Amino acid sequence: MSLTTTLSSTNLLPLPHLSSHAPHRTQSFPMAAILRHINPIRRRSRSFAVSAAVRQPDTTLWTPSPLAGVKPAAESLFHVTIDVSDSPDLASTYTVAGQYLQIRIPNVEKPSFLAIASPPSVAVTNGVFEFLVKSIAGSTAELLCGLGKGDVVELSPVMGKGFGVDQISPPEDYQSVFIFATGSGISPIRSLIESGFSADKRSDVRLYYGARNLQRMAYQDRFKAWKSSGVTIVPVLSQPDDGWAGEAGYVQAAFARAKQLYAPDSTGAVLCGQKQMAEEVTSILVGNGVPGEKILKNF
Repeated sequence: MSLTTTLSSTNLLPLPHLSSHAPHRTQSFPMAAILRHINPIRRRSRSFAVSAAVRQPDTTLWTPSPLAGVKPAAESLFHVTIDVSDSPDLASTYTVAGQYLQIRIPNVEKPSFLAIASPPSVAVTNGVFEFLVKSIAGSTAELLCGLGKGDVVELSPVMGKGFGVDQISPPEDYQSVFIFATGSGISPIRSLIESGFSADKRSDVRLYYGARNLQRMAYQDRFKAWKSSGVTIVPVLSQPDDGWAGEAGYVQAAFARAKQLYAPDSTGAVLCGQKQMAEEVTSILVGNGVPGEKILKNF
């Protein structure tokens, strides 16, 4: 059943298929036909506004930099190392774990935002930025993971405030620090741990690290060093293989199950990864009295 409306020809501009000299009479027209003649200007205006926004000039300062290497880190994850030794000004702007930048591949329109995985000291001493990149079909990240040594990409300036560890310092005042990461969110967490935040001077520092299974868990080769720095690692697998005896399910549930006592006023937390995880962990911590400003995020 078509929707129609009854309009007098004296109340409308003449429609193209009607004579302006037609005698005055009431006619019934389909609503869709009327809208086609009323809306074009509005649609064109909206289209013009969108096109104008898209054509805004890109004022980002891009620095061409060669890849030093790309290698597998875990299933669907890759270690990507970019040589910034010829760009000391760019390297020196990376000062805080958790900062990030944009990477652009020449002739590919959309850049990718990536947190830097290596600590700031590596940029200074080795002249490289290291990243943990998840290859997602059809994305710029997938193209990046398919490149090789010597291929040139473009880097934006380093951005973000990073993890404000000053909020959970000095260590003697914040004896408990809980760190939460899922998937490639472990990337800036690696930078935090290897930058050092006096974990060995705190009584309870735990990393809850979630992945689908061990095949998708990067940085397992670094766990031993992280433990020696004072971080207890709690891997949490959402779809573990048979025989897995560790924590299963989701990171936030594993933390809730632990039920270990901690003093809210001397507790801090660091989060990076899946949005629902971050929201639920924050809710648990705040609900137990941990001040919101002591829960650190890098975005």
